[in-house]
Amino acid sequence: MQNNFTKLINNLNELSLFKISNNIENYITAISNGNMSIVDALYELTNLEIDLKHERAMNACVKVANFPFIKTFDDFDFSFQPSINKDQIVNFKYLSFIGNKENIIFIGTPGVGKTHLATSIGIEAAKQRTCTYFISCNDLVLQLKRARIENRLEQRIKFFCKYKLLIIDEVGFLPLDVESSNLFFQLIAKRYEISSTIITTNKPLSKWGEIFGDAVLANAILDRLLHHANVINIVGRSYRTKNLISELEDDN
Repeated sequence: MQNNFTKLINNLNELSLFKISNNIENYITAISNGNMSIVDALYELTNLEIDLKHERAMNACVKVANFPFIKTFDDFDFSFQPSINKDQIVNFKYLSFIGNKENIIFIGTPGVGKTHLATSIGIEAAKQRTCTYFISCNDLVLQLKRARIENRLEQRIKFFCKYKLLIIDEVGFLPLDVESSNLFFQLIAKRYEISSTIITTNKPLSKWGEIFGDAVLANAILDRLLHHANVINIVGRSYRTKNLISELEDDN
C-alpha cells in the first residue's frame, strides 16, 4: 500500500509540478529539523515551479522565432571586430529600440557577424516574450510572391506585421525582380512606425538601387527604414577565415 508521501509525489507529477516533486523531500526535512517554516518552504517550492514555467515560455518563444542558430552576445568575439561599438550593441538587449519603434540595420561584407548579432538581439527579445520572427530576404519574398498568386497577400503581410520584431537577413545577397521589390516595399511600409525591423545587408545603402532595380523604390524603402534607425557598419575580416588566419600566423 502506498503511503501518503508517495501519493503526494504521484499527485504532483500528475499535475506536472515536477520542480516541487523533485525538491519537496529536502524541504520536508528542513521543516522537520526546524530550519524552515512551512510557509517559507511552500513559497520557495512554488517559486521553483514559476521559474520553470517562465523558462519553458522563453524557450517556446525562442523556438517559434525561426532563428537559424542559437548564439548570444557572449558568443560574439568583439575583439575580432574592433569597428563595432560593443556598448552600443549590448545595449540593444534591453530592447528600448522596440519600445521606440526603431529599426536596426547591420551593414558589412559576408562573414563579419551581422547575422550573429541580429540573432542575439532577437533571442533577447524572444526571451522577454516579445513576438519575434527571423527570415531570410529570399524566403520572405518567395512567401509573399506565393501568397500573391494564391490571392492571400494581405493575409501574409499581416502575418509578418504581427511581430513586434522582424529580422530580415541577407538583404542584397541576391538582386530582386520588380515584383519582389514591390512586395518588399509593401511590407516595410506596413510596419513603418508600428514595429521594429532588423535588417542585415552586405550592400552599402548607396547601392540599394542595385538590389531593388529601381533607385526611386530603393529610396522609398530606405526612407521608411532609416527614419528611426540605428545603422551599424561593420568593417572587418570574416569569422569564417578566423581560424585559418590564426593557423597561418602560427606557422609564420
